[in-house]
Amino acid sequence: MTATGESDAAGPTRLAITGATGRMGEELLAEAADRDDATVALATSRTPEDGPLEGVELDSEAEFPTLLGERDVDVLVDFTVPEPCVEAVEAAANAGVGAVVGTTGFDSSETAALRAASEQTPLLKAANFARGVQALLQIVGDAAAAMEGYDAELIETHHNGKRDAPSGTAKAILQEVEAARESTENAASDGADASGNRVHGREGTAPREDDEIGVHAVRAGDITGIHEVLLAGNDEELRLTHRAEDRGVFAAGALDAAVWLDGRPSGWYDFSDVLGGE
Repeated sequence: MTATGESDAAGPTRLAITGATGRMGEELLAEAADRDDATVALATSRTPEDGPLEGVELDSEAEFPTLLGERDVDVLVDFTVPEPCVEAVEAAANAGVGAVVGTTGFDSSETAALRAASEQTPLLKAANFARGVQALLQIVGDAAAAMEGYDAELIETHHNGKRDAPSGTAKAILQEVEAARESTENAASDGADASGNRVHGREGTAPREDDEIGVHAVRAGDITGIHEVLLAGNDEELRLTHRAEDRGVFAAGALDAAVWLDGRPSGWYDFSDVLGGE
């Protein structure tokens, strides 16, 4: 896939991929193998003996900080879990290596640590690297504002191994709806938790309040990801749905982001920056 941004560095962007034997790690390795603008210089795993994958030898994650410099890495791409992700990003920042973060589920202190790292190195964090999700985020606020007073529900569905609920993408969608309606004073930034008027599932006697947003997280099978926003009222309903059929779409977007980020100044970036061509 052609990257949406041009790297300032000569030659392909040299990547470090953490969690290489995980669901997204393997997708990232496969995507990189098909590209000319990026190459995997370092891939780490808790189980490096499971390699090589896509022709790439695996190293132990314990060696990650040392190998960053030895392998001349340009950008880290991390889709793991919060604590090791923060550790990897901090190591990257100390080494002057950029970071693309697709991990979700951070608490406030972990988000603060990522923010601090972005003062040392370019860091791009996104809850979702699918272009269709970015389009959904752009239009859902307009829809919620236009349908003032309508009931709002969000249903998100992922595979049975998904750790955080609701998903980072769901939280980003909720923020757009809440901002459009001004229905909560603490619509969080950067995917941090904020309850606002969100109701997570319903049980027993639970009459709906006018300004609440129902949030429903479904976990089953190997479903890649479905996000649906329902706005209903005035004898009509609008459903906005994004369905990811394959994790490869996230890997492609993440590597587009890594190539775009290579050579950028320190700071905090979002996937929308990549698609905007800034």
